[in-house]
Amino acid sequence: MANIASARKRIRQSAKRNARNTARKSRVRTFVKKVEVAIASGDHAAAREALRIAQPEIQRAATKGVLHRNTVARKISRLSARVKALATA
Repeated sequence: MANIASARKRIRQSAKRNARNTARKSRVRTFVKKVEVAIASGDHAAAREALRIAQPEIQRAATKGVLHRNTVARKISRLSARVKALATA
């Protein structure tokens, strides 16, 4: 255990930040899963709506530094391509 006050504070800050980041990552996974379930069901309208709701949440993770911006761009791109393909199929 840290003895110096600044080190103790750092530990508290790290724990708080870790909890926040974990929660945000979990939210992103949940929203992505909702889009994937809608795609699997074959319902284009539901998939498009789920993606519309998920996109800001996924991008927020990049803004907050939880996920890398290229990772977020790739995820959104692939999801939207799958939703788009659903319309033509």
